Amino acid sequence: MRVRGRVAAIAACFGVFLLLYFWGGNAADDPPLKGVEEDEEEDGNSSSSSSSSSPSRTELKRDVAAKFARKPPAGVGVRTEELLRRGRGGKAARRGERARAQSILARNLNKRSRPGGAMDLAVVACGNRLEETLTMVKSALLFSFKKIKLHIFSEDHLAPQFVERLNQWPRSVSSKFRYSIYPITFSVGNADEWKKLFKPCAAQRLFLPVILKDVDSLLYVDTDVLFLRPVDDIWRLLKSFNSTQLAAMAPEHEVPKIGWYSRFARHPFYGVTGVNSGVMLMNLTRIRGTMFKNSMIPSSLSWEDLLHPLYQKYKNHITWGDQDLLNIIFHYNPECLFIFPCQWNYRPDHCMYGSNCKGAEDEGVSILHGNRGVYHDDKQPAFRAVYDAIHDFRFEDSLFQSLFYPIQTKFLDTVNTLCGRIPQVFLKQIEKTMRKMFEENVVLHVNPH
Repeated sequence: MRVRGRVAAIAACFGVFLLLYFWGGNAADDPPLKGVEEDEEEDGNSSSSSSSSSPSRTELKRDVAAKFARKPPAGVGVRTEELLRRGRGGKAARRGERARAQSILARNLNKRSRPGGAMDLAVVACGNRLEETLTMVKSALLFSFKKIKLHIFSEDHLAPQFVERLNQWPRSVSSKFRYSIYPITFSVGNADEWKKLFKPCAAQRLFLPVILKDVDSLLYVDTDVLFLRPVDDIWRLLKSFNSTQLAAMAPEHEVPKIGWYSRFARHPFYGVTGVNSGVMLMNLTRIRGTMFKNSMIPSSLSWEDLLHPLYQKYKNHITWGDQDLLNIIFHYNPECLFIFPCQWNYRPDHCMYGSNCKGAEDEGVSILHGNRGVYHDDKQPAFRAVYDAIHDFRFEDSLFQSLFYPIQTKFLDTVNTLCGRIPQVFLKQIEKTMRKMFEENVVLHVNPH
């Protein structure tokens, strides 16, 4: 009996030991289960973890194994198969690897993410510029990622037409921008004189720093401008300004011997060929806070105080109106101007005498500027082909089938012109932007990791 009692006692102790062993082993697996639930929430699947039917412990353990059997992100450097074979030390290593992997993912997402806040885009539209302005806005919305705050300065009779047309665009588009419409106003001098300076209302751009007092930075464009890549890209050039620069423009020409300013100007101008104001990036805060050197008085003047006396002095010598005044200002204040390359303001002058914009040849046209009315006549069919395609494009259609392909087809009819002989210059950025939009809107949503 004593032998049997001892055997029974030993068996009972052994049974208790096994029970504690398995109980402790299962408890050691609990932390990874918690980690799975946290990762699910991070991936946007928290709704599944809060469902009424909770998965079994076996299913969760299977999920753990499947999760850590995946290929680790580049740079982690520890094989997950080996970690799974390690005991408690493996669990600690597993947690460390997961933390490193999440850190790498966060860095990659931060690289793709774009800072908040809308980009301010301004345009001045008078006369018969309604359709041209709307086509410009359409191009900005088609190819941009961040939201846009649109500032439209127009004559009174155009304002209700802008409201009607912009409100007709589908919600998927209207959600990408906000707009404000302003009357044509000039804070100093004779308003009728300013309004008739060069093109109707064009001088309004000179007064943007004075009128838009709550706007920090702004991209101004003429109505005959088309964006062939995201507005985001030129907006980022604001970060390239040094401590004295407060505006950015492109040269009026690349070749001095055929440039207008270098041959005909009767007033001071910036640099060797002058600058073109059809695309102008402005830090309005800096403009409002800067005192500008000038040729009228020994002391410096603020932007608002400078405009009217400058116009009075040079009004009989300027041809291109407000653009000439800007050239005079930056002639005396060259440290204030940032020059961006010609592909950001590509005009017929860059190809009608032969291709002379190296940046466009290498990277493609970023912003197309159809001055001289080339969108509406047959003088430069390559420019008109791009304008007509964007103007006729419907937002609900495919960018490739209804925009890119028609432009390619229309370029077949332009090969007999100097600008039409280089279609890749016009098409390169559109194709690149469409690929980027596909990656952002489709690929990253299918596989966000």
